[in-house]
Amino acid sequence: MRLRQRSPAVVAALGLMTCVCAFYATTAVDIPLEVLAHINIEQLPTITAQSPSPLIAFPFDESFPVTCEAKGNPKPEFTWMKNGQEFDPSLDPRLMKEENSGTFVIPNNGNLTEYQGTYRCYASNRMGTAISKEIEFIVPNVPKFPKETLEPVVVEEGQAFVLQCDPPKGIPPLQIYWMTINLQHIEQDERVSMGLNGDLYFSHAVEKDSRRDYCCFAAFSKIRTIVQKNAMSVVVKTTNAILDRRPSLLTPPGVRSETHLVKGDDLEWECIAEGFPTPSVEWVKLGHQLPDKVRLENHRKRLIVPKVDREDDGKYMCKAKNALGEATHYFTLTVEEPPEWVFEPEGQLSMIGSDVLIKCAASGAPQPRITWRVNGELLTGAPSANRKVFDDTIVLHNAKAADSAVYQCEASNKHGTLLANANVMIMNLPPMILTKEGEDYSAVEGKGVMMHCSVFSSPPSTVTWSKDDSPESVEGPRFAVHDNGSLEIYGAEKDDAGQYTCLAKNTEGSSAVNAGLYVKDPTRVVAAQEDVQILIGATAQLSCFAEYDKSFSHDFELLWEKDDVAIGLNHTENSRYFVEEGVLQIVNVSHGDQGVFTCVARTPVDRDSASTLLMVLDVPDAPEYLVLSEHKSKSVKLKWIPGDDHNSSVSEFIIEYEESQWEPGTWKELLRVPGNHNQAVAKLHGHVDYRFRVSALNAVGRGRPSGPTERYKPPPAAPDKNPENIKIEGHLPHEMDINWEPLLPIEHNGPGLEYKVSYRRQDVEEDWKEHMVKRHSFVVKNTPTFVPYEIKIQARNHQGWGPEPRIVTGYSGEDFPSAAPDNVVVEVLNSSVVKVSWTRVHKDKLHGHLGGYRVNWWRLRSLADSKKGHGEKHSLAFPGDRAHATVPALRPFSEYSLMVMTFNGRGNGPGSHPLNFKTPEGVPGKNPVFQVTGVQKHSIFLRWAPPSEPNGILTGYLLEYQLINDTEEAGPPQTVDVSNPDATTWILRDLEPLSRYRLHLRSCTAVGCGPVTSEEGTTTLETSLASVHGGISTRGWFIGLMCAVALLTLIVLIACFVNRNKGGKYSVKEKEDLHPDVESQGMNDDTFCEYSDNDEKPLKGSQRSLSREIKAGDSGDSLVDYGDEDVQFNEDGSFIGEYAGRKEKRASAEIKAGVQAPA
Repeated sequence: MRLRQRSPAVVAALGLMTCVCAFYATTAVDIPLEVLAHINIEQLPTITAQSPSPLIAFPFDESFPVTCEAKGNPKPEFTWMKNGQEFDPSLDPRLMKEENSGTFVIPNNGNLTEYQGTYRCYASNRMGTAISKEIEFIVPNVPKFPKETLEPVVVEEGQAFVLQCDPPKGIPPLQIYWMTINLQHIEQDERVSMGLNGDLYFSHAVEKDSRRDYCCFAAFSKIRTIVQKNAMSVVVKTTNAILDRRPSLLTPPGVRSETHLVKGDDLEWECIAEGFPTPSVEWVKLGHQLPDKVRLENHRKRLIVPKVDREDDGKYMCKAKNALGEATHYFTLTVEEPPEWVFEPEGQLSMIGSDVLIKCAASGAPQPRITWRVNGELLTGAPSANRKVFDDTIVLHNAKAADSAVYQCEASNKHGTLLANANVMIMNLPPMILTKEGEDYSAVEGKGVMMHCSVFSSPPSTVTWSKDDSPESVEGPRFAVHDNGSLEIYGAEKDDAGQYTCLAKNTEGSSAVNAGLYVKDPTRVVAAQEDVQILIGATAQLSCFAEYDKSFSHDFELLWEKDDVAIGLNHTENSRYFVEEGVLQIVNVSHGDQGVFTCVARTPVDRDSASTLLMVLDVPDAPEYLVLSEHKSKSVKLKWIPGDDHNSSVSEFIIEYEESQWEPGTWKELLRVPGNHNQAVAKLHGHVDYRFRVSALNAVGRGRPSGPTERYKPPPAAPDKNPENIKIEGHLPHEMDINWEPLLPIEHNGPGLEYKVSYRRQDVEEDWKEHMVKRHSFVVKNTPTFVPYEIKIQARNHQGWGPEPRIVTGYSGEDFPSAAPDNVVVEVLNSSVVKVSWTRVHKDKLHGHLGGYRVNWWRLRSLADSKKGHGEKHSLAFPGDRAHATVPALRPFSEYSLMVMTFNGRGNGPGSHPLNFKTPEGVPGKNPVFQVTGVQKHSIFLRWAPPSEPNGILTGYLLEYQLINDTEEAGPPQTVDVSNPDATTWILRDLEPLSRYRLHLRSCTAVGCGPVTSEEGTTTLETSLASVHGGISTRGWFIGLMCAVALLTLIVLIACFVNRNKGGKYSVKEKEDLHPDVESQGMNDDTFCEYSDNDEKPLKGSQRSLSREIKAGDSGDSLVDYGDEDVQFNEDGSFIGEYAGRKEKRASAEIKAGVQAPA
């Protein structure tokens, strides 16, 4: 049972080899652990780990492990050979040896040179021996330059010379530098250059080459060491003249040279020439062009071909030439190769009595030599009768178990060595199925499935599969049994589900195992998100819904990936990714969220996915590298590199400027260019200290601006333009005001800006009159009224005049019109609209620009009243040159007066003679009062007031009423024509008891009836006498009015009492008390407080007046009741007419009519 106690690494390696070895498809023979659990099979040793070669002992490492690990059954034992001699690490107490291992460790604590050499490890058991590759252990010496005294190099000016470095040997790579004592690099150029060997070549000497500190430094990076050669001195003797000299090569020597390189190495050749003038170097490949990968360095003196191949073979030439001639050198390149396996020997498991072939073949340049060993010994030292060697193949005829061994094939040439171990095992075994019994497999409908049957046997077994205890094996184009015994079903169907049996047979026996297959519904993403564009900072929602086999309800997963990397969903407060019901939400989207999001629907047997592209939209980034070029006196060119447009194309670039004189720090827009441009020419003003910046605009918005440019100030120049928006106005009749929009400060183009104002009359021949001003306005005095002038304004500064100005026309000051329109005619269109016509005023009488015509009108009286007055004045202005207008909103049945006048910029002209006209009758206005004053079982008592605006002669009233049922539906209307225009009451009879009625009243003239006034009333259940007084006294408004009257009376009494206590008695008032005027007392509130000599008389008077009001039953009256009276006002605003008397008489008449009507 020792074989079970293997290291984890060995167990893992064995587990990978299952039954594949039984079918000769592997390069090593390993017995699976499942087999070893049942039988003990011996195994040949196999090297599993070894140190690389060479193994360099760097001085800064603590120790140097020399590794050799192997496996086998029984466990291998390890021995070592050093430089072809036996070497036992356990005999050296300084070496650390690992147990059950061939590895030993050389500590870095002494003289390591005694361990330097070539090692080889042998791993052996009774089955055979495996060997490692040779391991070379190198102990590098610390490189040093020899201590020597260097004589100065003395040369004449113009002669060539070489400073030799001769670096010490050490571990490559080696890097050489030429520097001074102060560690300043020696400058190299076409004349001075360093060769591949480290020497410093001078094509010809010049005086500046004289110095005493030429130092060569050699750097060995692997051992972290830099060494320095003693400083060298160079003395250049000057001459009167340097003679020209044709080239000759300092290196390489001779005419031709050959180079042998291993394929994949880098080729470096150089040609360094001397001569005067300094020669130039050219390279050619004879008969071919130089390969594309060739690099020329060191001022074309060095040719480098990286990673040479067989195609780089051939002849090359370098040529150094100057004006006096040339020198050449020919190179021949031969590319060779280290050994490379053509057929690497494979481990084999073969049955007893078979013929075993072990093949080994390698290629290389030169052709590798093949050496065979068995268990680490050369074949010549271990003869066998049934073993034959044919070139690259060993044949074992009628193999026996004793022929089991490790065969080594070694292929070597001068560039390297290859070693392969082939474990050959000869044995017979019955089939052993390593796959567990009763494995269940799940397949997806429409997809393939693989059911395994891993077998170990010798000779190899024949494997067949059957379904549901059928004696027939499964067949058909959808079924395939692989060499390793596995059954693969292509495009699985529901009917493929069931129990399967794997049967393995060979000459030694048979074995079987069962497996179950279940066919599931496929997983499909059925609703995937389309590509999304979203604004930065918003919340993105990506949806994904999938269908899957319901048996996987607990194993189904819906995952999200971004750019093929799984998204880690973090449900902390700072997390921005959330998934809920298949929807991925990304909160506060940033630029980093842009990418391809993939929804993955996964079950244990299959998966489906769908991808969507999330593009984050944002304003463009700021343009970069904004520079100015082509500086001119009036323009400059700007160039920039656009920033990222963040998935929304730039529509335009905005160029802004800032100047330092008038508004420093304020950026203003200069121009815009299309979004596909990255440069623009900006037109500039003179004498302005500019700097510029650029920002980009896309559909999302405007991005941040670029950094500002340096400042640029064009020289001063004459103005480029003249003032614009010239306005000529005349506020007074004999003046002309000229105003214009001044030039902006940056438009001055230089200091000393002023304006030349020129003007002349247009209608007469006269010269221009000119004035120089610095402000932007000028007043021309003593002008004729409203005559045309020509005006021009030109800018000037210290540099000169602006362009020739354009001429504008204007007029001098206006005066009021001096004539009124004639032939004014009024045409009445209807009761509220008239058309007014007139004759236009002649332009000579306008004295200015015609503004239009104005119509003024006022109402004189209502045609129902013979007394005239002067109502409110109305006015309408009609702009433009016209001869008629329409006047709206007049009151019907009225007399009006009207006049027309013209107006200009100065004001109105005289009005026309007033013209009176009358409007015809119209329909009356709304009745101000409409009340239900009493109800009985079959009747309703009504009262109203005439319309305040009769708009004609009243002809009567139209009374309608409708029965309203419980559902608020109105019955058919009933009409009553009240033909008496003086009637203000009515009784509706023959009504339904206890019913609600809706009542409508309209006043009528000969033209028609006016708007409706509505009211509602409800009849009672029993017949009773309801007087007008009783009906009014039960209403809320009447009670409120009575309370107000009582309160007012109380206040008056208190005021009179206070006033009486203040003053004495007046004889005039005593006389008035004897003959009180009841009507006057009722109407004139000012008399209440005059009765100061008698406390009772005002009280009696007040009671008498109050009782009379109550007795009259007219508490519902108000001023609106008398809207139909022709109340007139004197010019001072006082009443005309007997208001109080009429009101009292009419109220008495109404009471009598109301009482008598029911009787």
